[in-house]
Amino acid sequence: MTFPAQPTEIFTTFAANFKKCRKYMPNTTFKGFAYGAIAAASYGLNPLFALPLYSAGMNPDSVLFYRYGIAVVMLFVLMLVQKQSFALKKAEVAPLVLMGILFSFSSLTLFMSYNYMDAGIASTILFAYPVLVAIIMAVFFKEKVSFVTMFSIALAFTGIMLLYRGEGGKTLSLLGVLLVFISSLTYAIYIVGVNRSVLREMSTLKLTFYSVLFGMSVYIVRLKFGLILQPIPSAELWLNPVGMALFPTIISLIFMTKSIHYIGSTPAAILGALEPITALVIGVTIFGEALTPRIILGIILILSAVMLIIVGKSLMRAIRVRLLHK
Repeated sequence: MTFPAQPTEIFTTFAANFKKCRKYMPNTTFKGFAYGAIAAASYGLNPLFALPLYSAGMNPDSVLFYRYGIAVVMLFVLMLVQKQSFALKKAEVAPLVLMGILFSFSSLTLFMSYNYMDAGIASTILFAYPVLVAIIMAVFFKEKVSFVTMFSIALAFTGIMLLYRGEGGKTLSLLGVLLVFISSLTYAIYIVGVNRSVLREMSTLKLTFYSVLFGMSVYIVRLKFGLILQPIPSAELWLNPVGMALFPTIISLIFMTKSIHYIGSTPAAILGALEPITALVIGVTIFGEALTPRIILGIILILSAVMLIIVGKSLMRAIRVRLLHK
């Protein structure tokens, strides 16, 4: 078996097949999957921006305060430019506060877990959230979980396990695992809540603005209203919280919300399998990390899972039609 030499070759093949799949789905569905892929890739940049700040001695609360604070300012300006209303209906306030706190706790527990385990294994455990989304949708909203969906989740999870390059014999921190699981659960509830509440009808930009704004309150309280906030150690490190505010926060949240509206919570969540691939590509292209056959196989399995969830329903429908007409 011959493996591609660079991850770019794999993504070129994936992109070509993705374009071919477009003819099997409505335009809105295609947009939903494209938005989900962008959201996942953006969210996967979290460690790239966070770890240098940790190395400089900053704690998770301070890092996330800057991330959310800068994101609020950016979103506020975007809403002014687009002349969007900031007004809220009474019924929207409580769900927005809840969504903001959920997303904030998801960020906080994930960033705290980096102190107890490698970012790579944290990303692997975080991928439990598509399973949790599927369970929540099945138990509370009676959504049927198809064989294609479950097989895609299993395929993606196997691929992500292959991406992790941990040291042999290293025992995982129980606290670290618990923190990532809480992050996964709160993110899963957020994804379902956006799709199954009055917030579904709210504009994506307004929803993102208020989710981040209310989410920031968690860090304001934890930092004793700024009394124990750590300053960013150097001018060049300011690029990191700005990057976190733009990519894993604004871009990721906006495109995830759009994806959920077009294709639903479970398929959008499964596209999150692209998150660890983002970190891998950065490691190979920027930091010169090795690309082994095992890792390439992991990428192929993840991309196969994503392709399957994209065209799975259409393929199953086509198979049924052919069987009926035989």
